[in-house]
Amino acid sequence: MRTRLIAILIGSLAALPASAQPPDLSKVEIKATKVANGLYMLEGAGGNMAASVGEDGVVLIDDEFAPLAGKIEAVLKSLNASAKPLRFVINTHYHFDHTGSNQALASDGATLISHTNVRARLANPSAAGNGGSVKLPAAKPADPAALPVITFDHDVTVHANGEDIRAIYFPAGHTDGDSIIFFTKANVVHMGDDFVRYGFPFIDIDGGGSVEGTIKACERVLAQVPADVKVIPGHGAVATTADVREYVQMLKDTSAAVRSAMKAGKSLEQMKKDQVLAAWSKRYSGDFISTDAFLETLYNDFSGRSGGAFVKHH
Repeated sequence: MRTRLIAILIGSLAALPASAQPPDLSKVEIKATKVANGLYMLEGAGGNMAASVGEDGVVLIDDEFAPLAGKIEAVLKSLNASAKPLRFVINTHYHFDHTGSNQALASDGATLISHTNVRARLANPSAAGNGGSVKLPAAKPADPAALPVITFDHDVTVHANGEDIRAIYFPAGHTDGDSIIFFTKANVVHMGDDFVRYGFPFIDIDGGGSVEGTIKACERVLAQVPADVKVIPGHGAVATTADVREYVQMLKDTSAAVRSAMKAGKSLEQMKKDQVLAAWSKRYSGDFISTDAFLETLYNDFSGRSGGAFVKHH
C-alpha cells in the first residue's frame, strides 16, 4: 500500500492529465475521519483534505486527483445532513495531488481560492523537483476552469458554519505558494505539505520551496496555536504539536549536519559517501524521498542550486 501511494504521489506531482490515471486509482476510496464538530479529514490517494460541513454548506481544503472528484463529492454529501452545497475549495499549494479535482468541483459550483502563486503556477507550470534526482516534469497548463478565481497575497478568511477559516500564506516552504489553514474555533490546523508524516519531506526547490522556509512555517504555526491543537498534515495521520516539533528538530539537525560538511569543503558526493545523514536515515528515509534525495535537497538549497530554471512568483 505504501509503495502504491508513493507511486500515485509521484504521478500527481508530475501533473498527469486527467485521462492518465495513476495506478489503481479506480480502487481508491475516500475515508472521512471526524476531527472536531463539523470538521473532517478526508483521505484518498493524494494529499489530505479537510472539510467544514454545516448549515452554510461545505468548505473543502484541497481536492486530490481529477478522477476522484465524484467520490469526494459523494463523501461530502454523506457528511452533510443539511444537504447544502460545496461552496468553497481552498488549495494549499499547486501540486496536482492537492488541486486535481479543481475543474470538476468548480464546474459543480464551488468557488476556488488560493494564494496568488498557486494560480500562476497552475496556469504557467514549470518542472518541480529537489534540484537533483527528484525530477518531476512540468504539467500542461491547467484548464481555465481549474484556476482559483479568488487569490490573495497574505491571507483570506472564509466565515462559514460558525467558523473562521483562515488561510495564511507562508513563503518559500514546500513551494512558493503555500497556505496553512486555521480553523480557529475548532482548534484545528491544516498544514498542507509544510508538514508531512511519510518521512523526509519533498521540498520543491524548483517550485520556489526551501528548507529554511519550511522550518519557519512550522515554527510560526507552533507559536500561534494552542498546545492541544489538532494538526492535519499534508500526508499522514492527524498529529499533535509534539509531532510537528519533532519534525522541525529533524529539519534543523539535518540542516546543521549538511551546513557543517559544506563548511568543511565536502562535495555532495563525499557527503553521500560519508553518510552524513545516517543518524536520521532509519527514522525518515522512504520510498519517495530517500536519505540521499533529502541530502540533495539540503545541499542544493544551501548552495543556491536547482534542477532547472523556473520563475518565482511573488
